[in-house]
Amino acid sequence: MTEPATDLKYTADHEWIAVDGDIATVGITAYAAEKLGDVVYVDLPKVGSKVSGGTVVGEIESTKSVGELFAPVAGEVVEVNQAVIDQPDLVNADPFGDAWMIKVRFTELPPLLTAAEYAALTV
Repeated sequence: MTEPATDLKYTADHEWIAVDGDIATVGITAYAAEKLGDVVYVDLPKVGSKVSGGTVVGEIESTKSVGELFAPVAGEVVEVNQAVIDQPDLVNADPFGDAWMIKVRFTELPPLLTAAEYAALTV
């Protein structure tokens, strides 16, 4: 299993968050991608959608199950990664890179997990 990147924050729902100013880039962790199996479909919210922290904003389907993408922050979706919609297997190939899901403009960050705290959840 891929170790969580130390420069990211995490949720207990297996999302990672990279913060740049007031924009949070959100994806699912390698652990989540591994548990899902081969991802075959990704559904994401539309740009301009308002999201609430902790609510379901997308769906990730694999050959063995369906997972949900939760918004770790409240705000407005400012960008959606069309590449993962067009090529869902990116989620398995590069969960911490090219397979980011959404970018959200937020006003406040909730408490998030460090890489070490997240790693402790997945053992």
